[in-house]
Amino acid sequence: MARTQRADLHERADALLDAAAEVLSGTGPREVRIEEVARRAGVGKGTVYLHWDNREHLLLAVAAREAVAMLETVIAAVRTDPTEGALHRYLRRHFVEAMHRPILRSIFIADPTELTALSGHPSRTELATVKRQAARDHILALGGERLLQPGLDPGDVDYATQAITYGFFSAAPFLSDRGAGLSVEYQADRLAEVIRRSFEPTRLPTIDRYAAAAPKVIDAFERLRGAFRHIAYGTAAD
Repeated sequence: MARTQRADLHERADALLDAAAEVLSGTGPREVRIEEVARRAGVGKGTVYLHWDNREHLLLAVAAREAVAMLETVIAAVRTDPTEGALHRYLRRHFVEAMHRPILRSIFIADPTELTALSGHPSRTELATVKRQAARDHILALGGERLLQPGLDPGDVDYATQAITYGFFSAAPFLSDRGAGLSVEYQADRLAEVIRRSFEPTRLPTIDRYAAAAPKVIDAFERLRGAFRHIAYGTAAD
């Protein structure tokens, strides 16, 4: 694909994603409709389908573009400070970034029916494979430098950390008034503490071990960023 044509597709995709994000921020996932997104972007309905095959795919693309931006902050942080690749620090940053991004927050708190529709989309299924491998590679990189407790199964760590983190994302409606009013940073600190105590060594590792793991950690996050980018832009991302 010619560079100018790809740039045009990318620009048009961004305009449509901006329009979808505007609707999503105002009304939530259930009210996002292809017709309204096309109207706000000033194009015909068929133009939207040139990029994404249905509204679920479009919603995933909106969230994926936010995930790309979030992962870019994570990668930059690890490049600057390798200790940011530690499991508890990564998940703390992930939580704060997601909760401070209205688009991602609206996806995380979507109703179960909406979440089921999104998780069942073929592009989400493909992404899940990349996410599993990236998470495993991250965990293996940390374990290889003794940045996790010895003897932990990588699959068990991945499952448990995802379950714990999702619990922090979704717990607010079930908490007491005090719990619902806690700051994002406070919640992130509690999440980080649970992860650190559950999976990381009691004694703080030396910085050189984090530095040794950093290239593999960054590579895992870059591959995941690429997968999210492909969902967001499709052929325009190539």
